[in-house]
Amino acid sequence: MPKFEEELDVALVLQEPQMFKVLLHNDDYTSMDFVVEILTGIFRKDTQQAERIMLQIHEKGKAVCGVYIYEIAKTKVEQVRQRAKQNGFPLLATMEEES
Repeated sequence: MPKFEEELDVALVLQEPQMFKVLLHNDDYTSMDFVVEILTGIFRKDTQQAERIMLQIHEKGKAVCGVYIYEIAKTKVEQVRQRAKQNGFPLLATMEEES
């Protein structure tokens, strides 16, 4: 049986994945200590970073906690929701496309 060799000229175009910001929103019930706990535990911020972000949330109404690909951002939002519910807080986490 004859052997055939074929060269294919295929150009692959790789795109960077769409990134999403995860935000925490201020409310009148969630304690500042709990927000810092969320930022250190879920978002892996050190204490100083967590306190700075927590103050931004408190003063501005919301702040970006991290920027991730869709799947990770969605997971982080769900982790915040679950931990807040377990601890009796209404802390809201959302995600939005990074522009």
